[in-house]
Amino acid sequence: MDIAAMVAKACPDSEVAEVVQRTGGQLSTVFEVRRTDADPLIVKVYAPEWAWKQSKEVLVYGLLAEELDGSIPRVVHAEPADDHDAFTVLTKLDGVPLSETDPPDWRATYVELGQLLARVHRIPQPAYGYLTDRILDPLPDNDQYMRRQFTKKLDEFAGDPGLHEAIRAYVDEHSGLFAANHAAVLCHNDFHEGNILVDPETRRVTGFIDVENAIAADPLIDLAKTASYSIRGNADKLAGLIEGYGALPSDWEDRVLLYRVYHSLELWDWFHSIGETTHLDSIAAELAELVNR
Repeated sequence: MDIAAMVAKACPDSEVAEVVQRTGGQLSTVFEVRRTDADPLIVKVYAPEWAWKQSKEVLVYGLLAEELDGSIPRVVHAEPADDHDAFTVLTKLDGVPLSETDPPDWRATYVELGQLLARVHRIPQPAYGYLTDRILDPLPDNDQYMRRQFTKKLDEFAGDPGLHEAIRAYVDEHSGLFAANHAAVLCHNDFHEGNILVDPETRRVTGFIDVENAIAADPLIDLAKTASYSIRGNADKLAGLIEGYGALPSDWEDRVLLYRVYHSLELWDWFHSIGETTHLDSIAAELAELVNR
């Protein structure tokens, strides 16, 4: 895998000083490219079965560019698979993952996160659905979209039948909340501390990365994922997020709770589908707690 050659296609006059592998997984491998004459770049190389994610990232970063310039990576070059794997060259956003730091004031940090997420949600979408290079199987309203999503995830759930029934009953009882949202917006759908970057010295938020899960949906579904994946009952974090985000509808807590059920159900299904059983019991316990509140 010739990363320097990939950079040369994007920036032909650049001299590569060092290539450092950052992450690797099922979807893509990420490299930091340090240059002698310019700022570092990120090169993302996609596994063949996930090459379609490339066009999604290009689309989503394009949607975000005007509202969030400077707080997200910029796509420098994207090349689809040919006689090589698909790859994308991006600018490198300064900072380290929030998950690797311990800010002195979590509330203040989460105020910044709330402000950042509110800016993402200023970007309207024409329908509800999963984003690829378009909205896949779009639906006109949140009620239809979330009913479809819960049906799909419940069909995939292969855990305890009693828990399956409890989730189904909870969703049936609270499904009237879906119609409270009237317009889809761009949702990051993975806005957790591992994807938020902060200055390691000042602890100020510099931006966010990883838009591979983005959807067009009710903005509260984003708040719910942050609550599930990162806040996890921390009152200071929640207060900061809400303060930074701004005005919320009167039923926001009920809707966020319902969406948290969805996120946990989806996560259980995902781990089960890839044969990763380590976390299934803890996620099931969390689901039981959520639907029995």
